[in-house]
Amino acid sequence: MGSKSLEKFLKEGLNDLKSKGLYNEINTITGQNGPVIEIEGKKLVNLSSNNYLGLATNKRMIEAGLAATEKYGVGAGAVRTINGTLDIHVKLEEKLANFKHTEAAIAFQSGFNCNMAAISAVMGKNDAILSDALNHASIIDGCRLSGAKIIRFEHADMEDLRAKAKAAVESGLYGKIMVITDGVFSMDGDIAKLPEIVEIAEEFDLITYVDDAHGSGVLGKGAGTVHHFGLSHKIDFQIGTLSKAIGVVGGYVAGSKDLIDWLKVRGRPFLFSTSLTPASAGACIEAINILTESTELHDKLWENGNYLKAELKNLGFDIGHSETPITPCIIGDAAKAQEFSKRLYEEGVYAKAIVFPTVPLGTARVRNMPSAAHTKEMLDEAIAKYAKVGREMGLIK
Repeated sequence: MGSKSLEKFLKEGLNDLKSKGLYNEINTITGQNGPVIEIEGKKLVNLSSNNYLGLATNKRMIEAGLAATEKYGVGAGAVRTINGTLDIHVKLEEKLANFKHTEAAIAFQSGFNCNMAAISAVMGKNDAILSDALNHASIIDGCRLSGAKIIRFEHADMEDLRAKAKAAVESGLYGKIMVITDGVFSMDGDIAKLPEIVEIAEEFDLITYVDDAHGSGVLGKGAGTVHHFGLSHKIDFQIGTLSKAIGVVGGYVAGSKDLIDWLKVRGRPFLFSTSLTPASAGACIEAINILTESTELHDKLWENGNYLKAELKNLGFDIGHSETPITPCIIGDAAKAQEFSKRLYEEGVYAKAIVFPTVPLGTARVRNMPSAAHTKEMLDEAIAKYAKVGREMGLIK
């Protein structure tokens, strides 16, 4: 027997989550994570994947991953700073820098790792970070790890940001001050007000940091939110993931050569964790090739996203203020959102409920993530099920 206090804590905690509708059931997919998935022998239209462009199952990328494995092996064999830097890693970073319109880039093992590494490598206990209230958990944890003073500003509220930036500067308490935001907010689908943020940053000499996990491949004809606004030369840190639109795994920071050199000697996940597998690096390189050759997948994603959004809104669902293909159906009550997701599942649609702490209490939702791989027939099937279940539950008329 292990610790009785731990056992008591776990049982009480799990029972509490289940009673409040906050316990997340994890489903196992059989086969590929595509536009239609199979779970326990059941085929479902998949509206819960971040595989925006359908690249996770792309044949060119699979072949590139296999070729890299044949050449380099299944693992890099060491951390980057010892002898785990293979030439395929360097090629990937050069591709990323070009893709993001920056001088240089550095690859990490995940997007989460990027935020843990980059923020704490530059910011410290004598500094302050102005952080959007709805920033991703990895940003929040990266800020905490840095030891800097965290000053939250109301979500996308530029007046609040300006007031708090002014107060922080005039206090004279801090060495450096950073403003940090998601490019696209993953739960609501809205876009950061980067032009206004840059204007405030220039006024108060703030370091600018954009986590574009949900914007890369989606906005700016694929190059991301920063490029969408024409601000590649104005943003100090561009953070991205290689696991969403790119379809593989990993993350990166793009910026000036000096910034990337600094992260190579002070970014702890870079220093203390084995580098990306060769297969991942090879597949990511091919993904960037695909995105720079054509906007076909990007355009199809937006076509599908706009169609699904319009149809769900016409049915009477509250889809919030999304400006991207991310389409939430905001239910409010967590237990009701869980039940809605469960009923959709029974009808053949996989759309996961998102509840606290991922979203604020009282804003539980089912979040839809259409991709470039969905056909109109798949989306029509999902929309029909939304209508049926929504009316049965009294969520729409």
